[in-house]
Amino acid sequence: MSPGQIVFSKQGRDKGRAMIVVSFDGEYANLVDGVVRLLDKPKKKKAKHIQSTKSIVNLIPACGRALQDADIRKYLAGFEQE
Repeated sequence: MSPGQIVFSKQGRDKGRAMIVVSFDGEYANLVDGVVRLLDKPKKKKAKHIQSTKSIVNLIPACGRALQDADIRKYLAGFEQE
C-alpha cells in the first residue's frame, strides 16, 4: 500500500466503505473518505483490516492548492460501497 491508494474497510462499523490512504503511522494506515472521516481527523486502521485496490489517486491537486475533502469525495465517487 502507498499514500493515495483507494482501499475498502474489511472490519468495523465502516465495513465496505471506500477510503483513501493519506499516510502511515507504524502498522496503521490513516484513511479518509471526505464525508465521515475528514482530512482533519483521519481514521487510524490496521493494515490487515483494509483491502487494497489497484487504484491510486494523486494527493496533490493540479491547481496547486491544498487537498480538500471535496477532492476526496470526487475521487471516491466512482467506487460503490459493498
